[in-house]
Amino acid sequence: MRYFLIFLLCFFTAIANSQDSTNVKTQTTVTGTIISTSTNGPLSQVNIVNINQVVGTSTNDEGVFEIRAKANDTLHLSYLGYKSIKVRVTNDWLKFGNTEINMTELALALEEVTVTQLKLTGYLEVDMKMIPITSNNRYRISGLSGIGYEGGKSNIANKVLGAIFNPADFLYSMFGKKPNEMRKLRKMKEDDEIRNQLAKRFDREMLMVLLQVNKFDLDEIVNQCNYSRDFINSANDLQMLDAISQCYEEYKVISRNKDKKRGKKG
Repeated sequence: MRYFLIFLLCFFTAIANSQDSTNVKTQTTVTGTIISTSTNGPLSQVNIVNINQVVGTSTNDEGVFEIRAKANDTLHLSYLGYKSIKVRVTNDWLKFGNTEINMTELALALEEVTVTQLKLTGYLEVDMKMIPITSNNRYRISGLSGIGYEGGKSNIANKVLGAIFNPADFLYSMFGKKPNEMRKLRKMKEDDEIRNQLAKRFDREMLMVLLQVNKFDLDEIVNQCNYSRDFINSANDLQMLDAISQCYEEYKVISRNKDKKRGKKG
């Protein structure tokens, strides 16, 4: 009996150690150092996002980063003035540790910009007609600096209703065909590092990579949710994420209600 109990104790201990080992393997991280091919020096504040797990980080002053990842995950690396790249996490990377990654600088050419100054006459009625008027209303979000989100007179549910019941339902074609990508919206909003990165960006690149859409479709999604062109042209990437996320949540509610009504009729 004593030997049997010892055997059981050893058996369960082995199972527990095996489970701990499995958890370590599945919940692992990779580290890397990003180097500029132009200067051969490290790049700090490079944005790194794990596309599969929807988590983000950035490099420190030595160009080093660490991020949660497992084998075959894809990391998206982006930095202002440098060509963005995607890097696949390999078993060798996980095994041997820090890997050096090179990023190539883009050749940037400044286009000629013409600045048109308002020529005021001093007559209020005349000058008011010369000042451009934006068509969108905005409200501020606590904790975010700069311009706020677009509000408008109606709430987001009423805005989405106008698009959802359109026969040419663009929202359905986008949200319905890409449910996995759209589920990433919530994860993106929950990750503080990704939110901080998006708040500083206006290029839509990270949104396009994570949601697997092109820039035209990204702008069209927000447009079909009845956000103005002023908002689309001036919003940062975090504000665009918030607009799409709210629209998607309302879309899911409306879609469920439509399915329930069909079920009752059937």
